Amino acid sequence: MCGIVAYIGTKEASPILLNGLKRLEYRGYDSAGCSILDNNEIKYLKKKGRVEELEKELKKNPLKGKLGISHTRWATHGAPNTVNAHPHFDCQKELFLVHNGIIENYTVLKKWLLKKGHFFRSDTDTEIVVHLIEEHYQGDLLNAVQKALLLVEGTYGLGVISKHEPNILIGARKGSPLAVGVVQNGEYILASDPSAIIEHTKKVIYLDDNEIVSLTRDGMKITTLDNVEVKKEAQDIQLDLNQIEKAGFDHFMLKEIFEQPQSIKNAMRGRTLVNEGRIQLGGLQDWLDFLVKVDSVVFLACGTSWHAGLIGEYLFEHLAHLPTETEYASEFRYKNIPINKNTAYFVISQSGETADTLESLHKIKQAGGNVFGIVNVVGSTIARETDAGIYLHAGPEIGVASTKAFTSQVTVLAQLAVLLGIKRGQIKPKEVKSRLQAIIDIPEKVEHILNQNRQIKELAKKYAQFNNFLYLGRGYNFPTALEGALKLKEISYIHAEGYPAAEMKHGPIALIDRQMPVVVIATDTEDVIYQKVISNIEEVRARGGNIIVIATQGNKDIRNLATEVIYVPKTNGFLTPLLNVIPLQLLAYHMAVLRGCDVDKPRNLAKSVTVE
Repeated sequence: MCGIVAYIGTKEASPILLNGLKRLEYRGYDSAGCSILDNNEIKYLKKKGRVEELEKELKKNPLKGKLGISHTRWATHGAPNTVNAHPHFDCQKELFLVHNGIIENYTVLKKWLLKKGHFFRSDTDTEIVVHLIEEHYQGDLLNAVQKALLLVEGTYGLGVISKHEPNILIGARKGSPLAVGVVQNGEYILASDPSAIIEHTKKVIYLDDNEIVSLTRDGMKITTLDNVEVKKEAQDIQLDLNQIEKAGFDHFMLKEIFEQPQSIKNAMRGRTLVNEGRIQLGGLQDWLDFLVKVDSVVFLACGTSWHAGLIGEYLFEHLAHLPTETEYASEFRYKNIPINKNTAYFVISQSGETADTLESLHKIKQAGGNVFGIVNVVGSTIARETDAGIYLHAGPEIGVASTKAFTSQVTVLAQLAVLLGIKRGQIKPKEVKSRLQAIIDIPEKVEHILNQNRQIKELAKKYAQFNNFLYLGRGYNFPTALEGALKLKEISYIHAEGYPAAEMKHGPIALIDRQMPVVVIATDTEDVIYQKVISNIEEVRARGGNIIVIATQGNKDIRNLATEVIYVPKTNGFLTPLLNVIPLQLLAYHMAVLRGCDVDKPRNLAKSVTVE
């Protein structure tokens, strides 16, 4: 959450900062600002609202200079307004700072600084840090930042400049991602995310927690907070500039929905080997014996990734006969429960930087447990700190509401469940190839559903005016119902709830009327619970509810019960979430557009939740 872009080099900083902020706006878009050093004076601009508001202001009042910092904000402490926008500065406007994270002991520090004579202009916790640096500044910016951060409790990604040292840019990281793009010797871009760097260079160095980088036109130096030098080699950014463009689509979200046939293929490429009758997950190969023998599995995640983990729970228990639990990482990190060394813990995160998920990872590692990662972003903190893991290879996901990362996560979990099912003797040899072929066939079936986009858009027109929805599913598709409801909430601001279909009778049925459309997932006609779902549909129908059913192609009987039907191709039961979620994504997207919502930047949300 929040995006930082900073630059030092030989070019004008302003366009580099502005373009970088546009790339990072999915991380926060409550306000934006920048400060640039020009002739030993730091000038700044801050604006409430989107980056485009800052861009308009810069056109009217250009800032010149070749050293600068910038920020796009997702508000934590303090309202989203111009005063609370970053950068923040010290009493004399000589030190400027941008920050991503939360300073937990800011109240104590603020009282101390007030006694020292400092005065504050904003309501943010961030401003405390720049005054701490001011308090310790004696002509050496690096030293002052180190001393200040030793007093700070919480998380931060920082960019700092001083008018007294026009040839230095300081970056620091603890719990909030920060990377250095090496354009050439003496020219660097500091950013929260490589997407702000890729336009200028593919060479990047990722900072680890408690590291500070000093960037000058003479070179770069990385140290720890206690001034121990750290040597790091630059890595290649694993993405292409074209991947973070809209490519003709109206929104990134729609583009990413339509990328799913390819992203699902990428998640299985070289892994699901039908002709050989096996699954190969190289990232877990060295741990496979451990995984086969574990007593249980725990998935830890937040938001959409939690829904993927919940599907994983059904997959592992059904296919591998492994007791499995799915925990909210935000709750698990505070639970007083023992860490079992015979349990495999999996942390799931698109960004690989989710704060609560990272803290759960640390808790398990400190207790001696084994943690594995399922992440999308190569080089992310979770990818580096887990014992082993699996990359999604979904490509960058810019839309705040996750789509292709979710289906890639489920694809990876399905492959892992089948692999463990085979190794644990729970999947019979004669079943192996059919299950592998079913996985391979999924992208083509997703393509078939996407071809119904126009039909789903017309359906959305009928229901966009409703303000409440209920989503029902059972088994593998209970989490799919949760995910469908979340998508609708996130981007259209329609209140929606997902439930196991049988739970409708235990309360939610009281809400059913003609103003409460009910979306029911009823696809696996051969499953024992299909008839139970049909009974739930009858119960809604008896109370005059509008019923939208996701059904399997060829099921004509369902039309007699439903108000609307969206058909999906038939697949093996354990893979149905990968198909059923696609029309739910499209339905949410079109309803949000029809309601005039900003689909890629829904209010109050940000893509990567790097604060608690």
